[in-house]
Amino acid sequence: MANLKQQKCDACTGDSPAVTEEEINKFQQEIPQWDVKEENGEKRLERVFKFSDFKSALNFTNKIGEEAENQEHHPALLTEYGKVTVMWWTHAIQGLHRNDFIMAAKTDEIFNKSH
Repeated sequence: MANLKQQKCDACTGDSPAVTEEEINKFQQEIPQWDVKEENGEKRLERVFKFSDFKSALNFTNKIGEEAENQEHHPALLTEYGKVTVMWWTHAIQGLHRNDFIMAAKTDEIFNKSH
């Protein structure tokens, strides 16, 4: 199977399956810098990306937004001077879906290309 960054997101509904703990462990091997956090009872993927200034952080935020629109899967983004916090989770299932790991991998790729 293709690695996560080469995959596309599938449309989710409330009936879409959340990833299992085994799948989380497997997928995290491709995105080791992401943390699985729980907020309001929902599992989320989170990573903080560091930048030298606000303009670079904003440019990165906009590139994530473009890919999110392309994939029709949208994150929570906090853009600050020198850093961007990105959180992926699937609202429809109130937790983590394969799409979140795909988008985390794509986010890493965007970051790596911008440095």
